[in-house]
Amino acid sequence: MSEMTHWERCRAALRGDETDRVPISLWRHWPPDDETPEGLAAVTLRWQQTYDFDLVKITPTGTYGIEDWGGRTMYTSADHGMRTVIKDGVTAANQWPRLEQVDVTRNYLGRQISAVRLIAEGVGNDAPILQTVFAPLTTARKLAGDRVFTDLRIHPEALKEGLQIIAETHARFAVESIRAGAHGLFFATQCASYRLLSEAEYREFGEPYDRIILDAVRPEAEIIMIHAHGLDIMFDLLAGYPADAINWHDRITAPSLKEGHERFPGMAVGGINEWQTLLKGPADAIKAEIEDAIAQTGGRRFMVGTGCVVPINTSPLNLRAARQAVES
Repeated sequence: MSEMTHWERCRAALRGDETDRVPISLWRHWPPDDETPEGLAAVTLRWQQTYDFDLVKITPTGTYGIEDWGGRTMYTSADHGMRTVIKDGVTAANQWPRLEQVDVTRNYLGRQISAVRLIAEGVGNDAPILQTVFAPLTTARKLAGDRVFTDLRIHPEALKEGLQIIAETHARFAVESIRAGAHGLFFATQCASYRLLSEAEYREFGEPYDRIILDAVRPEAEIIMIHAHGLDIMFDLLAGYPADAINWHDRITAPSLKEGHERFPGMAVGGINEWQTLLKGPADAIKAEIEDAIAQTGGRRFMVGTGCVVPINTSPLNLRAARQAVES
């Protein structure tokens, strides 16, 4: 088979067709460069130019969605590159219905759209670009901390009003990101876990608001990838979303990559344990894990990736080992 372009390889993998090799994409956080559109764009483009991945996943700060609602954060040198919330945006249940319908083209959200535009100009038509958007309940948790689970059970109607506002705002943000040059979404939920909620609770407080965003962007998005963060995830619930790909921590929580691949009709993304194999190596272990992932999926409807963000201190040698493994 002749060599495919990144777009051809991704589209074929999404359809389940044969590819010249399995696609691969890795992503990480970028402190402190991610504090400005220009900084985030520059490091994202340099990452892509260095490793030539098949898909470009934009990774703004994990807390970008709360800044316009009064949340305040700072970077505290965590290995995953995430920022820490130092001031909650919501401190009482009666504040949920009073959240503002934010103008997504201005202030903090607007800066993320500016970054998309810069990245799209740099990548051109070379590879698909996905913007990261968080599930409304995940954003609510970042706004209020774990008290969100108390409000969910004691003040459910107030929380639902807030979730509706968050969902509508971030649906507009997602659509504007597509129009700025992204080709789809990396839609991340961090609360669809049996360790946090029952499935009935997530179906009431998570799914309806997730679908507001997904339904808004679906007509304009070529690729929607669901990221199920954490352990003991509600895989089958999320597998029913209107999405093309799904990513989860397959090396440390159920289902296995093989089982998830069988239960989701689209493309499975994963196969590498980022905190053990990719971070620590050696190159032979990285290659072996990727080969095992290809064997689990048959190399169809599959993209090599990690369970979540690559640790920021991962050796470039290990990153190159992962990239070279799919070539061999």
